[in-house]
Amino acid sequence: MTLPVHRLKVALVEPEIPQNTGNIARLCAATGAALHLVRPLGFFLNDKSFRRAGMDYVQNVAMTVHDDLAALMEVIGDQPIWLTTGLELTPPAQSLWRVKISAGDWLFFGKETAGLPAELLQRFVNRTVQIPMQPGTRGLNVSTAAGIVLYEALRQVTSCPG
Repeated sequence: MTLPVHRLKVALVEPEIPQNTGNIARLCAATGAALHLVRPLGFFLNDKSFRRAGMDYVQNVAMTVHDDLAALMEVIGDQPIWLTTGLELTPPAQSLWRVKISAGDWLFFGKETAGLPAELLQRFVNRTVQIPMQPGTRGLNVSTAAGIVLYEALRQVTSCPG
């Protein structure tokens, strides 16, 4: 089954683990989503473990590396973004199942040890989402979370036959 063309973009802010980033690169290749990486990166882009985890797909991924979060935000301008978080916020993050994602939206994921920067979450507090989970469970691996969020976004913005 082939996915229809879309304009969804995945942004990884300061990813630390090459295997997770490689898995997300592979996810983006499989779905046609653009991948944006925000420095500092916790690995070199030519790192052996990164290549093993998904860089064999690099020719199939529209990947851009940004020097910092400010540089990415300048590119985004006023385009809609969704920030994933496991943190308790005020107001609380919305359930992924209750938000309406549009075809050109950006999907943000933070670094493995700290998530997204607090100032970004505060700035876009009404654009934060959480994946529904059982109470008391630990957060999901970032590559697993990216897969869930991206495929939910694709379900919403494409008319894929079920």
